Amino acid sequence: MSKLPALTPMMRQYLEIKDRCKDAILFFRLGDFYEMFFEDAIEASKILEITLTTRNKNDANPVPLCGIPYHAASSYISKLIEHDKKVAICEQVEDPKLAKGIVKRDIVRVITPGLVVDEGNLKSKDSNYLVALSRIDKLWGLAFIDLSTGDYRVTEMESEGAGISDVLMDELLRINPRELVLPESFRETIQERDLLSLIGCPVTCMEDVFFEPDDGTKTVLTHFNLQSLDGLGCAQMSSGVGAAGAILSYIKETQGDNLSHIDRLKPYSSSSFMLIDFATKRNLELTSTIYDDNRKGSLFQILDFTQTAMGGRKLKEWINYPLQDIEKIKGRLNAIEELKRLPAIRRDLKEALGGVYDLERLNGRVSLGRANPRDMISLRNSLRKLPNIVESLNELSDPLIKEMRETIDTIPEMELLISSAIEDEPPINLKDGGIICKGYNADLDELREISREGKGYLAKLETAEKKRTGISSLKVRYNKVFGYYIEVTKTNLDLVPEDYIRKQTLSNAERFITPELKEYEAKILGADEKITTMEYDLFVDVRAQAAGFSGRLRDTAEALSILDAVLSLTEVAERNNYSMPIVNDSKTISIKEGRHPVVEKLNPDEPFVPNDTELSCEKNQIGMITGPNMAGKSTYIRQVALITLMAHMGSFVPAESATIGLVDKIYTRVGASDNLAKGQSTFMVEMTETANILNNATERSLIVLDEIGRGTSTFDGVSIAWAVAEFIHDHEELGARTLFATHYHELTELCLTKNRVKNFNVAVKEWNNSIIFLRKIVEGGASRSYGIEVARLAGLPSTVIDRSLEILNNLESGELDDVGMPMLALPKKRKVKEDEDNSRQMSLFMHPAEHLFEEIRSLDISSMTPLDALNRLSRLKEEVK
Repeated sequence: MSKLPALTPMMRQYLEIKDRCKDAILFFRLGDFYEMFFEDAIEASKILEITLTTRNKNDANPVPLCGIPYHAASSYISKLIEHDKKVAICEQVEDPKLAKGIVKRDIVRVITPGLVVDEGNLKSKDSNYLVALSRIDKLWGLAFIDLSTGDYRVTEMESEGAGISDVLMDELLRINPRELVLPESFRETIQERDLLSLIGCPVTCMEDVFFEPDDGTKTVLTHFNLQSLDGLGCAQMSSGVGAAGAILSYIKETQGDNLSHIDRLKPYSSSSFMLIDFATKRNLELTSTIYDDNRKGSLFQILDFTQTAMGGRKLKEWINYPLQDIEKIKGRLNAIEELKRLPAIRRDLKEALGGVYDLERLNGRVSLGRANPRDMISLRNSLRKLPNIVESLNELSDPLIKEMRETIDTIPEMELLISSAIEDEPPINLKDGGIICKGYNADLDELREISREGKGYLAKLETAEKKRTGISSLKVRYNKVFGYYIEVTKTNLDLVPEDYIRKQTLSNAERFITPELKEYEAKILGADEKITTMEYDLFVDVRAQAAGFSGRLRDTAEALSILDAVLSLTEVAERNNYSMPIVNDSKTISIKEGRHPVVEKLNPDEPFVPNDTELSCEKNQIGMITGPNMAGKSTYIRQVALITLMAHMGSFVPAESATIGLVDKIYTRVGASDNLAKGQSTFMVEMTETANILNNATERSLIVLDEIGRGTSTFDGVSIAWAVAEFIHDHEELGARTLFATHYHELTELCLTKNRVKNFNVAVKEWNNSIIFLRKIVEGGASRSYGIEVARLAGLPSTVIDRSLEILNNLESGELDDVGMPMLALPKKRKVKEDEDNSRQMSLFMHPAEHLFEEIRSLDISSMTPLDALNRLSRLKEEVK
C-alpha cells in the first residue's frame, strides 16, 4: 500500500477494496464492464479464455488487465465457480452524474462455490450445500445450508482421535458439499488434510470465535428473532449450534441481511436414516455411475420422472437418506398405492406440475433481492397452477396426500400483486424499462404519456421538415452521444435552412440541431430517464412485497416437491411393473422374482431373468454365491441391496413381492480400485473397506461382498475370505444378513461347519465347447469357474485359449519335472511323455506298497478343500494297510 500515492485515484480505490477480499477475484465495475487487475486479471484471463492486456502500457510497470461486459457476467462467474474460485462483485453505489470526484464503489456480494443462487450457475436437480464443522472434545457439530433454497440443517456426531471419524466423513460425502467452512485452528491440521483429500471442495477458514457455542447461539437467535433455542429443537446441540452460527455469519458477511427465506433450522439425527457409506453409494451407483460420474445408468435416472427441479432434488434426497421409521415408510407406500389406482388424477397432477417452476429457488432469489422481472413472471405463472393441483388432491384420501393438500397455499395476494404490477413479457434487465404494467402507478403512466407525446411530435417534425426543406431523405434520429439530431445527406446540403445548427460532419452526411428540437429532447429524455428510474424503484418495491410471502411460499414448495417425488415413484412403479414391499421389524429379507432396476432397462431386447432371495439372521444368514465370471453374481447381489434400499425409501420395488426386515446400514465391498492420492493399492482399499464393515456393521445391517481377497495371492485371499465369513457368522455383535460372491470354491465348505451359511450358484449350460449363462440363482456350489470359456467369449486369440487349457491341466496336476522345473510351464506333449516314462520306471523298480507311499508323498493337498484332503488321505491310509 506504500505505492498508493503514485497511483490514480481509481486504482487507489481498487486496491483498497481488493485488500478486503484477498481470496476472491474482484469484479470491479467501470461503466458497462467489470474489470480485473494484477494477479486477478492473469488468473481470470486463463480460466475465462479472454484477452489479457495492460493498463498504462508506457509505464515501467504496466498493470495487467482484463474485462467482461457487465450484462454477460453470469456465464463468466459460472466458469470461475466451476474452477472453485470466489468472485467479489464491486458495484458503483452512487450515480456517476451526481458524484463529486471518483464514483463511490463497494462490494455488494461475494459469490463462492457454496453460495451460488443464480439459475444459470446451478444444476437444477442438485442441491448446492455449504457445510460448516465445529468440534468440542469428541463431539463434532455439522451444519449445512443451500442458500438458493433456504434448506438449513444441523446435527452432531461423536468421534475418537484427532482425525475425522468414518461416520462423519460418510455423512459429508453423502451431503456432497460445494464448500466447507472451518475454524481457523483447523488450518493445516489432520482434520483439514483429511477433508481436502476426500471431499475435494474449497475450504474457507474463519476465526474460531464464530464457532463457539455462545457466539453461535447469539447469531442463530438474532436471525430467527427468538429468545431460546428450545423452539428450534437444538438447545442441547452445543457443537452443532456453533457450526450453525458460523455458517450463518459467513453468509451474512458475504451476502448481506436479506435472508428471509432462511426461516427455519432443522435438527436431525443420522440414526433416523439408513446409513449409506461412500463406498456403498458409489458401488450401487445411486445418483451417478462409477466410471464417468454420469446420471445416466444410475438408480436416480431410473426413478426420476419428476416434473419440477425441486421434486428432482427431493427424490435424490430420499435416495441418499432412506428412512428408519416404518410408519413413515408405509406412509409413502400408501400414497403411491392410491395414486397408482387413479391414473386420470395422476395425469392431471403431472400436467399441472409441469407448469410449475423451481419455487424454492425463485423464493430464494426474491428474498435475496436477486430476482429479475422474468423470475417474477415465472413465480406468478407457477402460482396460477396451484388451484388445479389443490382441486385434484381434494379427490384423494391418503393421509400423506391430505397433509400435502393442507400445506399447499395458493397465495392469491402474491399472484395478484405480480399480475397487476409486472408486464407479461418483461425484459430480463432491470434498466431496459417496459417492466411495470399500465395502471399500476399513476405517476409512471403520466411520464409515459409525456414520452409518447414527445416522440409523436418528433415524427410530425420530421414530416414537416421534409416538406419545408424539400429534402425527402431528411431523418430525425437519436444516439446517446448527441441526443436527437437532424441528418441531411451531402447531396442536399444546399437545401439546409439557416436556422439549422451544424453538430457533426460525416463522410456522406451532416448532422444538425435546432432550438426547438433541443427543447423537446430535454422533455423526452427527462421523461425517459425518470421512467427508467421509477420502473426500477417500483420493481424493487414489488419484489420486496413478494419477499414478505417467503414463509408461505417455502411451505408450499416443500409440499409440491414431496408430491412430485411421490408421483415420480408412482410413475416408475406403473411403467416398470414394481410391487409394494412389506417393511417390518423382522430380520428377514424375502424377495420373490427380484430384478435389478437399472440393468433390466439397459437392454430391453433381452429379457431380464428374475431371482428369489431368502436371508434371515436365524437361518440363511450368509448366502455364499459361486459361478462363472459374467454369469450375473455381481448383478444379483447388487439388486438385493437396491431393492432393500428402495423399500426403505418408501418406493415400490422391482419384484413380484418383497418382505424387508428393517436394515440400519447397507455395506458393500464391490469392485477394485486404487486410491493413489492416499498411497493405497487396490488390495489395501479392499481391506480398508472390509475392515470398516466388520467394525461397524450390526445384526440389522445388510452386507454385500464381491470377491473378497482377490487382490492378493490365492492362499492369502482364500484365508482372508474364509476368516471374514466366519467373523460375520460367529461374532455375537454382528450376525448380519450377508451376500458373499466369490470364485474361491473352497468357501462352499463353510456350510459344513457354519449352520447359517448356505451355498448358491449361478446356473450355466455347457454346449458345443461353449457355455450359456442362464442367469438363475440355484442352490449348491458351482463346480468350476469357466474362466477360459469366458475368455473365449471375450475374443482372446485361439492360440492363447489353447495354451491356457494346457497350463490349466498342468496346474491341476501340480507337479515338477525331473530337473525341478514346474510342469505348469511344459507343453502338453512333453508332459505326456514324461508322465509315461515316470509311470514305467515306477512299475519296474517299486514294490506295490511303495507306489502308495509315493502317491502320499506327492499328494498336493494345497489345491484341495480341507475336507477333500482328509478324505483322500484316509483312503490312501486304508490302501496301505
